[in-house]
Amino acid sequence: MDRNEEIRETKFCKECGEKIDRNAVFCTHCGCMVENIQVQQPQIVINNSNQNQNVNVPMASAAKARNKWVAFFLCLFLGYFGAHKFYEGKAGMGILYIFTFGLFAIGWIVDCIVLLCKKNPYYVD
Repeated sequence: MDRNEEIRETKFCKECGEKIDRNAVFCTHCGCMVENIQVQQPQIVINNSNQNQNVNVPMASAAKARNKWVAFFLCLFLGYFGAHKFYEGKAGMGILYIFTFGLFAIGWIVDCIVLLCKKNPYYVD
């Protein structure tokens, strides 16, 4: 290899001045970057063919409507026995109210207040 070929295949580092390969991006002597790396961004194609449609089911059709005042008066007069819970379709809670006399009267008082605060009609799952 003659001198001209060696010059064509090498270049000088901008930081330390040493000879490095013409295609080098980093200097092999000092480790500095001598060329900016060119990165080609990939082409991204988004084909959104989503045809789903949101079909919301009204809550009233999925749940059973209950009258607030019927539940309240059942709770007021027969709350110790869980009559309002049976009216709402919650048989397990109704049985618990029977055996604990309205959760020791605390549950009965809380349910009376909660029923007064509900909208009429209210919905039960």
